[in-house]
Amino acid sequence: MTSVPERYRYAAVPHVMVDGAAEAIRFYAEAFGGEELFRIATPEGQIIHAEVAIQGSVIMVGDADGPFRAPSASGGSTTGLHVYVDDVDAFSAQAVRAGAEVLQPPTDMFYGARQVMLRDPFGHLWVFLTHTEDLSPEEIARRGTELFKANAPLAD
Repeated sequence: MTSVPERYRYAAVPHVMVDGAAEAIRFYAEAFGGEELFRIATPEGQIIHAEVAIQGSVIMVGDADGPFRAPSASGGSTTGLHVYVDDVDAFSAQAVRAGAEVLQPPTDMFYGARQVMLRDPFGHLWVFLTHTEDLSPEEIARRGTELFKANAPLAD
């Protein structure tokens, strides 16, 4: 079993926009063990583009400007960033100590992962997972269907 399911090995690179990108980069280093790869900034300090590696996944970070808005500007986030880690429980404890908000505590999920859902101080939603079972897409769908049928409200 590998730490990252093969179907997620190559993924789209998210570009997160925030109000206060320099502080976000600092937070991602402390909370998620992120490593800043480089940054491009204006003389005034506005980050136009930076790249941060988190558990081997690269995200792009910049100060919100132009067509890009921070989640705080719209009242929420329309995306969640999923990252596989070796130990989701230890990882989430570190993130919470650094200031992340737990939206869902570490939980064993039907699709073969243990996951935690966090919100960073900049409004972005993060789902960190530890792979626990190798499952086929058909088995995941079967388990999900059973779970949602079992939890469906009863009709009157």
